[in-house]
Amino acid sequence: MLPYKRSQRVSDLIREEIAEIVMYKLKDPRIGFLTITGVDMSPDLKHARVFVSILKEDEREMTLEILNSAKAFIRSILSKRLKMKFIPVVEFKLDASIEYGYKIDKLLKEIRDKDEDS
Repeated sequence: MLPYKRSQRVSDLIREEIAEIVMYKLKDPRIGFLTITGVDMSPDLKHARVFVSILKEDEREMTLEILNSAKAFIRSILSKRLKMKFIPVVEFKLDASIEYGYKIDKLLKEIRDKDEDS
């Protein structure tokens, strides 16, 4: 079994903290239902790419803009909660993997339905 790398531990911790910050500290009513799906850390742990899944398709771009404009606020809260030498610079990105999975699932269902009909 491979050892659990420090970057993975930090990534998991930052994911949990940012999810909590977005849920309880960000008071912007324009933010709809979203999920923090993952965090990719740079090798030096100074940059964090935070992946979010946003439920409503028409709100995705606006929600990403809001999150990215709140980066400094989120980072300041992280600095109070985490005991790290460097608090990573946060960047929010859309995670399209869930939507992609739904599309694949839909295509597979269509194929199964065609096979059953023939």
